[in-house]
Amino acid sequence: MEPVVLRTDRLELRAPTASDVDAIEAACQDPEIPRWTTVPSPYSREHAEGFVELTATGWAEEGEFVWSIRADGELIGMIGLHHVNAHPAGTDAEIGFWMVAEARGHGYLSEAAREVIDWAFADRAMVRLGWRAVAGNVASARTARSLGFRYEGFQRLALTSPRGRDDGWFAGLLATDDRTPVDWPVLD
Repeated sequence: MEPVVLRTDRLELRAPTASDVDAIEAACQDPEIPRWTTVPSPYSREHAEGFVELTATGWAEEGEFVWSIRADGELIGMIGLHHVNAHPAGTDAEIGFWMVAEARGHGYLSEAAREVIDWAFADRAMVRLGWRAVAGNVASARTARSLGFRYEGFQRLALTSPRGRDDGWFAGLLATDDRTPVDWPVLD
């Protein structure tokens, strides 16, 4: 499938390309990104080039849909639907994202995520989206909760990354959910 471009009032979401490699490499120098994601650390140009190639394959094979998030033409983050699992009972995927430090706190991530979620449910007829994060990633949890995800639990050493294993928080959003935020026991 060809990559899909999504737009909001302030953002453009498009598949990352070779022209984004320098911006991706620079963004992934922020220690908060590998701390909470599976991004390797240290992060090199070769990692960024491989990531761009991987995202192209994901779109072509319909196994992952990844977008760069752009505001005023600048790359400010990434968002994707990963582990797309199509089966007769309906398709599901897992949402993942990161933002550059300068873009955090401006509502860009929630805006981008709403557009991706709408696309997943309306255009791809997905039934369920999952979210997971390293336990303690409060910023990601607050974003997921604001999008209507329902907290589903805690699992010990359930998440793997280049740094090893971490405890994880898990949540889900169904196409039939009304997306009204609800309380999560791990957030106050």
